[in-house]
Parts: sequence; structure tokens; C-alpha cells
Amino acid sequence: MSTVAHLRTRAQEEASRFPALLARAEHLAGTVLLGDHGRRRAGLGDDFWQYRPLRAGDTFRQIDWRRSGRGDEQFVREREWQIAQSVQMWVDPGASMRFSSNKDIPSKADRARLVALATAVLLIRGGERVGLTGWDLPPRRGDAQSLRLAEYFSSDGADDYAAPEARGMLPNAKALFVSDFLGDIAPVEAALTKAADRGVRGVLLQVLDPTEEAFPFQGRTIFESVGKTVAYETLKAGDLRDSYLERLAERKGRLDAICRLTGWQHFTHHTDHSAQSALLWVYRALDGSHG
Repeated sequence: MSTVAHLRTRAQEEASRFPALLARAEHLAGTVLLGDHGRRRAGLGDDFWQYRPLRAGDTFRQIDWRRSGRGDEQFVREREWQIAQSVQMWVDPGASMRFSSNKDIPSKADRARLVALATAVLLIRGGERVGLTGWDLPPRRGDAQSLRLAEYFSSDGADDYAAPEARGMLPNAKALFVSDFLGDIAPVEAALTKAADRGVRGVLLQVLDPTEEAFPFQGRTIFESVGKTVAYETLKAGDLRDSYLERLAERKGRLDAICRLTGWQHFTHHTDHSAQSALLWVYRALDGSHG
């Protein structure tokens, strides 16, 4: 096959992933029955919200005379305040995310992209603006934005671990970072500190394969990074288990600590659990139902 033909085939394969990922995300979003988005409060808007009794400071022009005419009390007609929230996302494109210990379990990248995109679909349906951190895809509304996000989420990075992109974060926006967070933790702490300085609050969704929690290895084992940049062979893998689990617990502890300091939330999801459970937790966390 010629180089041009090969590139064209690769491009077609890559492009076909975008609508497929979006279709799966839309299906997943459709399984989560969340009701109204929950940002209802009185203010300026077009939709009727509620009647309330006249209070000191209200003007007579605000009185709804038709509703007030039903009794002796005067009522004001309140409308819903509908100001869209901007939500910015970063999904780890690093090679470590492409790990799966079992052909029947999705890779961390597949699960991360699916949950992030399904979250975006739900938010966009709720009238929110969703985009990426950085400058490539600013938050926007509309179904076309979901397809743009699917395209970006389908790109793989070359490095084993990727650092969170914290540039271009809008003041007082919300954010979702999805990764295994097994690389250098310093960029994660720097990104959350920078976000907090701009009033940004959000969620760290840590996606792990079940073997990364259990470390079931025994005897002679060769550990190799997905990007094949690091390899380590041992004859007694079982002897490493306690130290590995201690390091993992320490890592989760540091993530919890930086989230507490910056007003974020940390949740660990395992790829052998349902994507729906992760989606529901993330969506509620972004909506303020957790924490």
C-alpha cells in the first residue's frame, strides 16, 4: 500500500471513531435520568418559575394582578434565571491511559473519554457551555460542540504520562480533569492551584484498571510501560505488592489533599465498574450535589 493510501486509510479510521464515540456517549447519557438541571433560581429570564407574596422593596409593576385577584394577598410572578455555566475539560491523552489488563475490560482511555463526553452531552443538553482547557476548543453550546469534543478526545498522545492543561481557564468556571493520575503529581497540584486562583472548581476523575488496585502479580514478571519507554523485570513480583499499594494510597491521599485545599472533588473509578456509575457521580459533583 502506498504511503498516501495508507495515510488516507488511517485518516478514515480515525474519523470514524468520532461519531462512534459520540453515539456511545449519547446512549450512556440517555440512561441517566437526572430530571431538570437544577440551576433554577429567581432572576431575569423568559420562563415562569413561581409566584411569591409581595415583599418590601417590590414595585407595583411586579404584581401579577390575575393571580392576586384570586384572594386578598398580592403576588409577584418570578421568572427563572438562566445563565449558562462554562465547564472546561481535560482528558489525559497519555499512553498509560491505553492500558487494559483484560480484553473484556475497556482501556482507561476508552472509559475516560466515554464518561467525559457523556458528561458534556448532558451539560450541553442542560444549556451549559462546554469546551476544553487551553485554547483549542473554547466552551460553546450546541450539538456540534459534542462532535468537536469527540474528535479531540479521540487523539492519543505519544508520552507515557500527560500533564493537565490548565491554560485558558475562565474565571469562576467549572472543570473536569480525567486521568489515571499516576504520572508526576506536581503538574496536577500546579494546575489545581492555578484553577483555584481563578475561582474555578471542579472534579478529578481518577480512572484505574482493577489490576492497578489489586497488584495480583507473582513470580517472574516484566513490567513495561504502554509507550514501551520503561521496562522492569523481577523474579519476585509478589514482594513488591505492599510497597506498590502503599505508594498508590499515598498518591490518592495527595490528590484528596490538594482537592480539599482548592475546593475540588476527587473520585476513583475502576474500569470493571459501570460507566453509568462514574457519569452519575461526576454529573452530580459538577452540579453541586456532592461535597
